[in-house]
Amino acid sequence: MNRLIHALFVSMFAFTFSIQAQTTTVTSKTTTGEVAGITAQGASQANKDVEDCACESQVLPEALAIVNGIRVTRQDVERATKESLSQLQRQIIEARRRELDLEINSRLLAIEAKRRGISTGKLVEQEIIAKVKEPTEAEAQSFYDQNKARIQADYSNAREDVLRYLRDQRQREEARRFAEGLRAAIETKVQVREVTPPRDEAERARVFAIVNGEPITSGDIEESLKPIVFEVQERVYKLRKDELDLSINDTLLVQEAQKRKITTNALLDAEVKPKAITEEEARTFFEQNKDRVSGDFAQTKDSIIRYLQQIEVRSAERAFVEKLRATATIQIFLTAPESPVFSVSTVDQPSKGNAQAPVTIVEFTDYQCPGCAAAQPTLDRLVREYGDRVRLVARDFPLSQHPEALKAAEAAEAAREQGKYWEYVEILMRNQSSLSVTKLKEYASQLALDRGRFDQALESGKFADAVQRDIEAGIKLGIDSTPAVFINGRRISDKSYDALKTNIETALKLRR
Repeated sequence: MNRLIHALFVSMFAFTFSIQAQTTTVTSKTTTGEVAGITAQGASQANKDVEDCACESQVLPEALAIVNGIRVTRQDVERATKESLSQLQRQIIEARRRELDLEINSRLLAIEAKRRGISTGKLVEQEIIAKVKEPTEAEAQSFYDQNKARIQADYSNAREDVLRYLRDQRQREEARRFAEGLRAAIETKVQVREVTPPRDEAERARVFAIVNGEPITSGDIEESLKPIVFEVQERVYKLRKDELDLSINDTLLVQEAQKRKITTNALLDAEVKPKAITEEEARTFFEQNKDRVSGDFAQTKDSIIRYLQQIEVRSAERAFVEKLRATATIQIFLTAPESPVFSVSTVDQPSKGNAQAPVTIVEFTDYQCPGCAAAQPTLDRLVREYGDRVRLVARDFPLSQHPEALKAAEAAEAAREQGKYWEYVEILMRNQSSLSVTKLKEYASQLALDRGRFDQALESGKFADAVQRDIEAGIKLGIDSTPAVFINGRRISDKSYDALKTNIETALKLRR
């Protein structure tokens, strides 16, 4: 249920079972040919460049890099990435079309929940989750048999995914029916046929729909789209950066070959000396990946050796290119997108540091997430070092793949009620593999908390709605993994100490 609410009433979702888009980063186009791109089945060439996604993070300069005086141009990179970028940018166009329905239905949900005096989560549970019939084993088997060619896995491995998909489909259908009922009961007027991006700041005031007398404007839609726009900007940047790196590497290889008066292939033959893969190394790989390999070692040995040998070749190529880069003069003019400023509430959330600090770090965390445990000492260190200038605020985002994280989040809130939030969180982070309800209660005893009060809060779900509110807020911010860190509203991808420190310094300068 945690992930359903924000996307509750979007009636149609594209679904491709067990297929993932992949990108391949290689050392050089010269040695490996074309870079694999992201493809989408059924996308027509005709509508690739018809619409503007209004999602570019920068105007690309003519020269994206200069390598020992040789320019790598925007056209060089765009030729290789055009199709992949078009598919990513179309995601924004399609999301913008869907967002108005999502915004309307989200408001209807909030209005109805308020009328009944319950949370949106409880309303979803009553009107959708409780009304959905669980798919049977026979239904799952039938779906698998009909879609076996696309699933590309045996039934035992695909079973849980099939059941989850069937359950999600039924929830979406029930949500659609519920949404139609709300639209009929609550006055809703849609003012536009097509949701288009605003051409200027004034157009953000354009009214797209009116729900119960309250307008939904173009600005509301663009604000809701901020997370997905930023995500696409980051993916677009990575595609361009990967391609630019390949072009830089190719340029260096060609320059070095010309200097030696040989071909690039001869240069690579002379300089790239990968070590041979032994049968023992192949067997070790097989044992470590047995559950993902089809066949026994004798059947797969040659394929494994070829695969590992390719990795060795790439590694040797990379090492040689890095040597060329170390002595080259390289200027790069492609810049990473800057996170927009998101509105991240800190009201009634656990925090440490000065409440009036000019810099606020907000971390969405999951108590079963190893990355969250690893990030905590770094965040604590920064709060200590910056003193009154930095405040740390915690919000919950238990991931669905961590079954004990949700109750652990409620337990942390129960500990906060008794003034021991951070001490309790420290115990949770040290014991991520042991977060059963029994253990959560034991940890409360370690801190000498009032067990009767703590246990009652945990067993009654007293803080379930508070955790759910954090989850909903996180989903609206586009969070899909943890830890998710924001500094003065800007989402920070690199959570290393140095990167966070740099971002804090930037935020402090902006506040001066």
